[in-house]
Amino acid sequence: MKEEELIQLEILKKEVAKTLQQSYAVSLDIKNWKGQEIIYLQDDLAEKINGRISEKWFYTHIKSNSGKLPRIDMLNILCEYAGYQNWNDLQNKFPQPKTSKIKPNKKYKSIIFIILIIAILFSTFIVYQFFSKKNSYQFCFVDSDLKAPITNSPIWIFWMNDKESPMVSKCDSMGCFHLETKSDKIQFIVKSAYFKTDTITRIVYDKKINEEQIQLKTNDYALMIHFFSKSKVKNWKERRQQLNQMLADNAMIYQVYEDGKTGMELYNKKDFINKLTVPLKSLKNIEIIETIYNGDKISILKFKQNQE
Repeated sequence: MKEEELIQLEILKKEVAKTLQQSYAVSLDIKNWKGQEIIYLQDDLAEKINGRISEKWFYTHIKSNSGKLPRIDMLNILCEYAGYQNWNDLQNKFPQPKTSKIKPNKKYKSIIFIILIIAILFSTFIVYQFFSKKNSYQFCFVDSDLKAPITNSPIWIFWMNDKESPMVSKCDSMGCFHLETKSDKIQFIVKSAYFKTDTITRIVYDKKINEEQIQLKTNDYALMIHFFSKSKVKNWKERRQQLNQMLADNAMIYQVYEDGKTGMELYNKKDFINKLTVPLKSLKNIEIIETIYNGDKISILKFKQNQE
């Protein structure tokens, strides 16, 4: 890959991230994206330009630096999504001038060396001043019913910052989230498949208070659907009635595949209930990824099927 094309590819990545931020709270640095952000991108591509990419292709060509330029048809898809006609259009709008090498003489070398030393010392001082004033906080999440740490369901944190887009991170295996900030106001959104989304705001007056436990309410419908897919039931009629009460009539239900080829499959309410409740059901041991409610019913459901 030419150096000019490498720079233009990085520009395209930033343009794609900016476009996705119009619909979802994601990091501007595409290298930080993981499973959920990639699903957001797949959804937005399909909705806006009817385009499709696999998770495997994203990790190979976009998230990692393979040193090779992706196929031109895939570049055209991402360029169209970011608001350009195609890859050539983006290249024309961001031309990279060729640089000429100038051999400096000994006098200029000495001046450049002195300036470089001063810049390093100054940068070190600024960095030290910036980081030394940060305060450290830790939030741990517990089940509001069991009063126990949430360790069996991944928890995602969207940390809100007034001066930049939200930063996304994942809680550790004990359900805890650690952050460092100079601000007295802390605000973030908590998301987890089997617990209700919550927005947390804290005004920290006492710097000595740097740890807190926060209770999350369970997402009962998501837990029940997960349980239904793993259990054996004799009364199928009652099970269908329960599912009918949970799902909105116009619910959109997505099955996400991790094979890097299929992408996802869309079910309506009736098809999903049939596949989950008939004796020879095809949906078993499903894991909920995301639920969105309209009132007290699920309007959007995303899930994947684990291997038994």
